[in-house]
Amino acid sequence: MPPKCKFTQEEIIRAALDLARKEGFNALTARGLGAELGSSPKPIFTIFENMEAVQVEVKKAAKALYAEYIQVGLHQELAFKGVGTQYILFAIKEPKLFQLLFMSEQPQKPSVAGILPVIDESYDQILQSVQNGYGLGEKDAENLYRHLWIYTHGIAVLCATNMCSFTAGEISGMMTEVCRSLLKEIKGDKTA
Repeated sequence: MPPKCKFTQEEIIRAALDLARKEGFNALTARGLGAELGSSPKPIFTIFENMEAVQVEVKKAAKALYAEYIQVGLHQELAFKGVGTQYILFAIKEPKLFQLLFMSEQPQKPSVAGILPVIDESYDQILQSVQNGYGLGEKDAENLYRHLWIYTHGIAVLCATNMCSFTAGEISGMMTEVCRSLLKEIKGDKTA
């Protein structure tokens, strides 16, 4: 008869996510997770086959948490700006998880035109918010999204690595200024 599980799968994932939040994904070892649980590593392996399986679940949990931030942004009056603000807020509040999701080496190097659908499961919703919010066709919306993501990602990386800090007002002002400039260029008018 197999030994009774000391922890549930959810408890192990929650502890693993907490460990990754505090110390980074590389700290997610059997010994480290056991210590986080206040146990030896052995109970982990009554639920999970190996640590790679735990790591897969932690990445899923981090993506789910990130998706919650994005949903908050999508429900703001200026949805696309809300998404950018939430992206940066995620980097500020969850720097280790941001680094895991958005600062890890990719298995393949996608082109800049193709990276957003690869790294962000909310891509289609966000793209739709750009089209709806600014009255743009798909191609122009993709162009605006890509440019603003590059800019927003830069701010988020600066925050996630403690290189700089910004107030909410500074973030809002910078994003508005860049968005207006890009819209002028994309729409070809001087009033955007």
